[in-house]
Amino acid sequence: MSYEVTATRRRPQQFGDLVGQEFVAETLKNSIKSGKIAHAYLFSGPRGCGKTSTARILAKALNCQNGPTDQPCGQCSTCQEITKGTSLDVIEIDGASNTSVENIRQIKDEVLFPPSNSKYKIYIIDEVHMLSTSAFNALLKTIEEPPPYVIFIFATTELQKVPATIKSRCQQFNFRLVAIDKVKQCLADAAAELGIQADDEALFWIARESTGSMRDAYTLFDQVVAFSDGHMTYDKIRDKLGLVGIDRLNSVFEACAQNRTADVIGLLDEFLQAGVSIEQLISNSADYLRSLLLIKNGVKKESLLGNSAERYSSLVLGAWNAVQIERALSLFLQLYRDIRYSLSPRYELELAFSRLCWLSSYVSNAEVKKAIDAAQGLLMGNSVVECPQSGRIETTAVHSNVQSAAVVSTGSTTGSTETSQPQQTLQNQPVQQTQPTPPGVNPIPAGMPRLSMLDELIAKEQAGISDDDTGDFGSPGDGAGEGDSANPFLNGGPLPPEQSVAAPMAENAGPAELDERLKLNIPQNDVTDDGQVVPEVDVPLSETGYTVNPDSEEGDDGWSNMDEPPDDDYYPVEADFSERAEQAYETEYASSNQNGMSSAPVQLQETLTTADGQTISIAQLRGQITADLAVTDGFAASNVEKTGLWEVRDDAVNTTVESAYDLNLIEKKKNVIAAEISNACGRPMKFNVTLKEAKTQEAAPPAEIPLQVNILVNAFKGTIVAGRM
Repeated sequence: MSYEVTATRRRPQQFGDLVGQEFVAETLKNSIKSGKIAHAYLFSGPRGCGKTSTARILAKALNCQNGPTDQPCGQCSTCQEITKGTSLDVIEIDGASNTSVENIRQIKDEVLFPPSNSKYKIYIIDEVHMLSTSAFNALLKTIEEPPPYVIFIFATTELQKVPATIKSRCQQFNFRLVAIDKVKQCLADAAAELGIQADDEALFWIARESTGSMRDAYTLFDQVVAFSDGHMTYDKIRDKLGLVGIDRLNSVFEACAQNRTADVIGLLDEFLQAGVSIEQLISNSADYLRSLLLIKNGVKKESLLGNSAERYSSLVLGAWNAVQIERALSLFLQLYRDIRYSLSPRYELELAFSRLCWLSSYVSNAEVKKAIDAAQGLLMGNSVVECPQSGRIETTAVHSNVQSAAVVSTGSTTGSTETSQPQQTLQNQPVQQTQPTPPGVNPIPAGMPRLSMLDELIAKEQAGISDDDTGDFGSPGDGAGEGDSANPFLNGGPLPPEQSVAAPMAENAGPAELDERLKLNIPQNDVTDDGQVVPEVDVPLSETGYTVNPDSEEGDDGWSNMDEPPDDDYYPVEADFSERAEQAYETEYASSNQNGMSSAPVQLQETLTTADGQTISIAQLRGQITADLAVTDGFAASNVEKTGLWEVRDDAVNTTVESAYDLNLIEKKKNVIAAEISNACGRPMKFNVTLKEAKTQEAAPPAEIPLQVNILVNAFKGTIVAGRM
């Protein structure tokens, strides 16, 4: 006898043999017992869960010589023919290869003939969703009112592709995935039939990899049996199929938890060199992190974890919290999607594990919010306590004024608040009354910085000890840091000069104090309704009406930033610049005559020969000088940009500028510009700049407005009267 695969050898032959489909089996058995047999059935569900096997069992139950019965004998000729697939009255059709209307027409012609030697003619159409729309439409009338001896059984893995008109004419049965425990038990029975010794861990891995499909489980079982040599172990499966294994995963994730990046990269290289594929490693890592997350949330069921909870590293479970493990799991789920389009999947894998090495420092948004809420309550002087049951942050006011401020009055808008009856908070929740912080306890939540000065402050406040003679806690002093007992949160530091002078006036109403620096005389003035003194500041003025500059050592100069600057050495007048420019021009030409140069009239040049022998225009020379100076001296280059047209007379370049301020700036860089021009020309050159004389423009006579324009303007103004132009 030829070899028969396990999936075929262990195909269910009775309704009781169906694994994980108790609802379907019981419903069909009861309908057969009661004689309520439908003319069309629709079986849907994932692959390998027993749809076709159930259709054959139903066909045997209806056509058995002892039936219809819910327990077909399996020994009669009809049952054996159906089991072998040779029955003339049970026709199995592959919907994927018979999709046209012609195939359906053949069925319509055949149903007119009764069965040859059975009670029913049964059509089993597998993968019925592959039929075309026209084929479905041609089948509607036949399955709605078939002959009494015809029964249709449809099977599909994609129920959504079956038209609603077909569904409404059939009894629908949804098949479910088989539980891992049941798959494992079936695999153990199959191993016992073959006389193979199988470890529970190996069978459990096969059951989990089958994802609820019995056919997939039996197929993988046959593959493992082929290389196990009569003894199935998880180590053999791991080595032959290129798996990582729980022990290897524990080692690499422990290195990640201890922030040993170099060791992690080395372990990854060992796994890949051993034949583990990157996709398999990512998948196993995701399963491992999922199991850790379930353990963190108190789930210990072995069928969900994939292994017993004791197999997972306690070091990793102690190093990462649930939020961090969720973050790690999301990284690997996204990694599996990214490697499809990645430049190098290995780089992506190493990057993901490198990120896991600093996962202990990851803080979620919820944790940040809790820390901010705790810090807010701490800065307000409240006792911050985190409720372990709800995870909420509750605060207890240390000062009475803070506690009263936490109560919001919703019945008044005039500013008055009632503190005798608790009102609603901002979240419309009743205020929870909490006990005040015990003496000597620093109200700082766990994990936040501790300030030692708060311990003494809270103890003094609860004991009624004041920091000053007035007896007011947290009253601002003259400045921060005057004593170790000063409140670091309520005292904002030294006050501005105006307040430091006005404060004694408001309290003691004594003589006014003078600020020696600002010379401000602040006498007592009006008093408001609430008792506050409104000071009137008299600021001394200079003779010109401007305020006195307290920083001036030479006295007031009578100038403000709203006026033109006064005459001084730094702001020379334009006349001085003009005279200095003319003097410099005459001095330069006088010195040139003394050196033996001709004093004859010079001629303007339109072109110039550079040091490298090229003939360029004056404008090109100006652009070249600007570009060269932009590299060596940016200020000189910007000054050259402000000059006007250049004129070259013998060995001098003459130009003008618009303002005296620009002339003063160019004079400071004159030697630098002249040296750059000399280098470009290959001979000594001078650079002369003068102030450009402003030309007065005569006012143009007003243009006469045309008559048509005046008429249109008057029309829009509404001044034209009907009948007049």
